[in-house]
Amino acid sequence: QVQLVESGGGLVQAGGSLSLSCAASGSIVSINTMAWYRQAPGRQRELVAVITSAGGTNYADSVKGRFTISRDNPKNTVYLRMNSLKPEDTAVYYCNAVIVRSGNLHPYWGQGTQVTVSS
Repeated sequence: QVQLVESGGGLVQAGGSLSLSCAASGSIVSINTMAWYRQAPGRQRELVAVITSAGGTNYADSVKGRFTISRDNPKNTVYLRMNSLKPEDTAVYYCNAVIVRSGNLHPYWGQGTQVTVSS
């Protein structure tokens, strides 16, 4: 069993900052990619940022230059630093980790954390 536990969401004014973290625990040999997704009401879940085990990153165009994803491999933890937040960043943010087990890749999701940006 693998669990992803997120923390750090909340309410912030436009222009403010928030940091999210997500710790993976359980039967883990290694983690391939870790990522943050978000889902706003009435919209599909979308990729926000992804980071490989080697530290390579990729971001959605809408957050480039404002958000930074990072990870601590020994702690199996991924972070998302969000600066210059906008009301359109309001969503439930989900952590995703692709776990390597028996030569196969298994995706796992966190429970989600609400981020609300007021104008």
